Amino acid sequence: MAHSKNRATDGKITYPPGVKEISDKISKEEMVRRLKMVVKTFMDMDQDSEEEKELYLNLALHLASDFFLKHPDKDVRLLVACCLADIFRIYAPEAPYTSPDKLKDIFMFITRQLKGLEDTKSAQFNRYFYLLENIAWVKSYNICFELEDSNEIFTQLYRTLFQVINNGHNQKVHMHMVDLMSSIVCEGDSVSQELLDTVLVNLVPAHKNLNKQAYDLAKALLKRTAQAIEPYITNFFNQVLMLGKTSVSDLSEHVFDLILELYNIDSHLLLSVLPQLEFKLKSNDNDERLQVVKLLAKMFGAKDSELASQNKPLWQCYLGRFNDIHVPVRLECVKFASHCLMNHPDLAKDLTEYLKVRSHDPEEAIRHDVIVSIVTASKKDLSLVNDHLLNFVRERTLDKRWRVRKEAMMGLAQIYKKYALQAEAGKEAAKQISWIKDKLLHIYYQNSIDDRLLVERIFAQYLVPHNLETTERMKCLYYLYATLDGNAVKALNEMWKCQNMLRHHVKDLLDLIKQPKSDSYNKTVFSKVMVITRNLPDPGKTQDFVKKLAQVLEEDEKIRKQLETLVSPSCSCKQAEVCVKEVTKKLGSPKQPSNPFLEMVKFLLERIAPVHIDTESISALIKQVNKSIEGTADDEDEGVPTEQAIRAGLELLKVLSFTHPVSFHSAETFESLLGCLKMDDEKVAEAALQIFKNTGNKLEESFPHIKSVLLTVLQHKAKKGPPRQAKYAIHCIHAMFSNRDTHFAQIFEPLHKSLDTDNMEQLITPLTTLGHLAMLAPEQFAAPLKSLVANFIVKDLLMNDRIPGKKTTKLWVPDDEVSPETLAKIQGLKLMVRWLLGVKNNQSKSGNSTLRMLTAILSSDGDLTEQGKMGKPDMSRLRLAAGCAILRLAQEPCYHEIITLEQYQLCALVINDECYQVRQAFAQKLHKGLCRLRLPLEYLAVFTLCAKDPVKERRAHARQCLVKNINLRREYLKQHAAVSEKLISLLPEYVVPYAIHLLVHDPDYVKVQDIEQLKDIKEALWFVLEILMAKNENNSHAFIRKMVENIKQTKDGQCPDDPKINEKLYTVCDVAMNIVISKSTTYSLESPKDPVLPARYFTQPDKNFSNTKNYLPPEMKSFFTPGKPKAANVLGAVNKPLSATGKLQTKLSRMETISNASSNSNPSSPGRSKGRLDSADVDHSENEDISMKSPSETEKPSRGRKRGAAANQDDKGQESKPKRGRKKAANTSTDDAEDQWGEDSSIAEASIEAEDEQNSPPKRGRRGRPPKSVASKDETPSKGRRGRKKAAPPADEENEEEQEEEEDDEDDAGSENMEVKPKGRRGRKPRGEADTASDSVESTPQKRRGRPPKSQTAARKASGGRSRAAANQEEESEEDMNTAQQSEEEEDESVDSSTKVRRKVGRRDRR
Repeated sequence: MAHSKNRATDGKITYPPGVKEISDKISKEEMVRRLKMVVKTFMDMDQDSEEEKELYLNLALHLASDFFLKHPDKDVRLLVACCLADIFRIYAPEAPYTSPDKLKDIFMFITRQLKGLEDTKSAQFNRYFYLLENIAWVKSYNICFELEDSNEIFTQLYRTLFQVINNGHNQKVHMHMVDLMSSIVCEGDSVSQELLDTVLVNLVPAHKNLNKQAYDLAKALLKRTAQAIEPYITNFFNQVLMLGKTSVSDLSEHVFDLILELYNIDSHLLLSVLPQLEFKLKSNDNDERLQVVKLLAKMFGAKDSELASQNKPLWQCYLGRFNDIHVPVRLECVKFASHCLMNHPDLAKDLTEYLKVRSHDPEEAIRHDVIVSIVTASKKDLSLVNDHLLNFVRERTLDKRWRVRKEAMMGLAQIYKKYALQAEAGKEAAKQISWIKDKLLHIYYQNSIDDRLLVERIFAQYLVPHNLETTERMKCLYYLYATLDGNAVKALNEMWKCQNMLRHHVKDLLDLIKQPKSDSYNKTVFSKVMVITRNLPDPGKTQDFVKKLAQVLEEDEKIRKQLETLVSPSCSCKQAEVCVKEVTKKLGSPKQPSNPFLEMVKFLLERIAPVHIDTESISALIKQVNKSIEGTADDEDEGVPTEQAIRAGLELLKVLSFTHPVSFHSAETFESLLGCLKMDDEKVAEAALQIFKNTGNKLEESFPHIKSVLLTVLQHKAKKGPPRQAKYAIHCIHAMFSNRDTHFAQIFEPLHKSLDTDNMEQLITPLTTLGHLAMLAPEQFAAPLKSLVANFIVKDLLMNDRIPGKKTTKLWVPDDEVSPETLAKIQGLKLMVRWLLGVKNNQSKSGNSTLRMLTAILSSDGDLTEQGKMGKPDMSRLRLAAGCAILRLAQEPCYHEIITLEQYQLCALVINDECYQVRQAFAQKLHKGLCRLRLPLEYLAVFTLCAKDPVKERRAHARQCLVKNINLRREYLKQHAAVSEKLISLLPEYVVPYAIHLLVHDPDYVKVQDIEQLKDIKEALWFVLEILMAKNENNSHAFIRKMVENIKQTKDGQCPDDPKINEKLYTVCDVAMNIVISKSTTYSLESPKDPVLPARYFTQPDKNFSNTKNYLPPEMKSFFTPGKPKAANVLGAVNKPLSATGKLQTKLSRMETISNASSNSNPSSPGRSKGRLDSADVDHSENEDISMKSPSETEKPSRGRKRGAAANQDDKGQESKPKRGRKKAANTSTDDAEDQWGEDSSIAEASIEAEDEQNSPPKRGRRGRPPKSVASKDETPSKGRRGRKKAAPPADEENEEEQEEEEDDEDDAGSENMEVKPKGRRGRKPRGEADTASDSVESTPQKRRGRPPKSQTAARKASGGRSRAAANQEEESEEDMNTAQQSEEEEDESVDSSTKVRRKVGRRDRR
């Protein structure tokens, strides 16, 4: 090399053969020509040509002169660059240039020439490519490592290559560039921050989007050099993230974007960086945490990411951010969940617990996005989400925010349609989400009209898509209905009824508009507009829109005709679609895309349009049922047993026969129904009979050939069919045939003559048939019916016990175990009542006699003859039948007037019967009558007695009944301002006088000043006052106060001359007054009106008498705690479970229409049971003998405080107060009872007297509730006390006898189910009760039925107050309950039979 240098110093330049001197004296073209030859020469040379290398050394030095490096012509520069590249190749590893400055100039020159690579279509592109290939292959730039300015050279090279790369370049260009740049990184001593920035800047999203090829180049470079460049990347992030030195690089602000990109390129690049992110996740800076969370969400959620498994500490730290205090951070975590679930199903388990917490987040947006994340993953693949995640969506369907509820409901609907209807993932997936259909329909129980409308929309679009072909649509509906649970079926039925009712309202409005204008026209139209408004969202705004619609209907005949077609009973589904399109098109305006009026009209049309059911649909549904009957349907494939499918199909047709009766009018339909009547399945035949009754009004004239066959079947059913079929057969004849009197006579005569008490089983159907004939045609059979009742029913049937009942300690048995004699007696009682209801007058005094008979049954505990032959379950059935019979009679004004106060009180005490099922069924009947506004207001006061019920579910149910009835009456008064003259029979506040009267005459209230008894009085009054005082509408608190004050100035109407009774009255009034004063701040204001007291219950006030005395003992003052009453924010649904956190589910909204109040047609009726259990699953142990009960089954009555255990005292020390002063009809012997039914002249009133406590025979146990043990020793223990009977869980199915109570036509929509007491509750007890329960059961004196006794310790008997321990327990319990009250309610199930009922009603529920 030294020799070469010597040659170079000679200065003589040797050119290749044929090449003349290259200088500035020649033209550009000539220079280019000569340079090309030089290039060719250098290209052909290799490193081994030592002579040539020495020969051309000076030429090499000459080509590096500034003349060439700065030549203006690009072709010259390119050729020179190619020569220089070859020179570096040939002279490698030593370059012929020794000056650092010259080397820098050369490499900067070559770098500038590489810009020519940008134009791939250039004629010189191949030379540029040669240049790149040469320097990349030789790694020429590695020479610069020794230069001080190497960083500048490399940085410029990198920038140039990243700038010129484009989509015109092929893979070779890309490869050479990567080779060139990677050699600098891998073989250099260091990578400067500037050089690193040159690479990383291409990863920033903004640059990445501008030049995708540069991004790919940087990505390839980083992958190639990952190991070498990783320390410099780590140092960069360490400077920025940990030390906060953002000035080290312009890319500091993009640090999180870079981390993501680098992780996606090669996770090894960030091995030392990721732990720093864990530190950043815990930063105090909200925005910084948010950025890190966004970054890690992308890194963890990426499809092939293994970060969670590789870096578990970071994953756990990230999961912790789900609970971050900053809302956007939590929101970001939740949004990430869907990607994570979709790309990493294995992480679902880790996410589940955190998503559960976030599904209860106080922020609406977060709860909403939890739903979105889960639903998004579910829709991609159901296997990605577990049942827990789907359950979170299920819970949010009851969220307090409409947006969240809507998202949850729509998400579930979409999942159901995809996997259940379209079966995209097979039968297992369909089975997994089969609960969705039930849950969605359960939402219809909510009072919010928005929820109900969304359920209707979901049903029409997702559960049974209306756009399916008719046969397919009906098949879908058929199997849906067959697989729904009981509550969902009721909700669906209610949905159709509500839509049908709204359809009728719109039809009424159209009829009104067509009528000629009159003075009352505007008022009538406005009234109908208001009714329609209440069935649409946001009634406040909607009212104006409905008014506008009414105006449009008046003016536009075309729209009116379309709407008339839509609400016509004969409108087909296809017609409905056309009408809806026409109306919306007519009312819509292209200029006004957002039209609230049109939106309202769409809501209305959506509710009233018959998109599912028409004549064709009913025919298709009948065919589907026939296929199941014939065994040719796909029942088993659909997962439905054939028998269940047939029964459900008939039930479905029965419901539709109410809402769409005209659609059934076809011979094919009626013939199919006729075939169902002949089937062995009783339920199927019953449903068919009800369908005929609902739809057959024109059958006689339109289908005479069916009429003749049907009549024969109906007559046979009425005479010899099962009781329920006999009932419906009679109603069918009454509804369908014109000459019904003849047909009735043909049935009545043979049945009347064939009555025989020797065969009780065959007596039940005739009595049922005769009872309904008596109700429907009382005049036709007046004489024989009176004789039948007096001679057969009373004398032969009721006054004789032929077959001794089974000896059992149970108070209730399933229907199939009830003796035929008892069933016959029940039918006999019902026959008497139905006859009276048909007659509707008391001219013959038969009503008085019947009432005496019924109260005699109640007085004798159901054993009318008192011969001791009847079993306890039979007595329970008869008590229930008698109580319900009085309720039925009380609904007729002519009989209500003759019910005495004693009879009213005796009837009321049935709600405290010792048998759980009796209490339950009686409460249902009571609520049903009150909801229809048929029972007088005083019967609402009966629920006050439920405050003493030992079973918490019964108290909760009673409270919900009170809430619904009170709100129903208030709403009715708002809608019917003209009924103000009937205020005393409707205004809920007027229940207070009746409640006071009942409590004054409560048999448990014996000692006027007894503290414990007064506490019970207080709890009972607060039970109803809490609900009444929740809203101080029209200053109602002052009205109640004034009413109580007025009562205190009167005397008891029942016993006006009895000083003890009057003292009780004034004492109870003082209790009520103290409650009002302690719970209200407005009680002292002026009463809005002067209360009117019921004259039967209280005497007229004596103007000369001013009763200002306080009758309460001083100790009672401490029990009236101040504070506002809780708002009665319970659901309208009487049997809906309450929340699990102590708060009630939702606020009550107004009733839809008064017609919806029917408990059969409204989901918020008592018939909406919490769950349906097989009767085999029902435990009757609570009604069995006390000694057989386990401690876990014993529940103490709620009295607001802990009681001393009865186990702590002897039987001798336990003394009971005397038997309650039960009023009882004297002389209830057979002869006297028969005399009551003799000639009118011989009817005598039974004298009412208090029963002698000491001489009461043991078998004549007290009616109603068992006694509560008290402290007074001067009260004689009574004989023959029966044990404390705790209410048993109810049987699952409704008693057949109770179903028979559906005499009214509207009841035929479906029988009510008794409320099912959740089995899971029996094992739970309040704190501190377990130790005392079992012992107290054994030692408590027993009585026939009703409220269990409350045991007291000897110490408390002596002191008359609470023990310190009890007081402490009460305080702790109160704190617990308050804590529960504060917990936020967002997750309540609507109709889950296992939901535990929790409710705080003042001190009453505290344990």
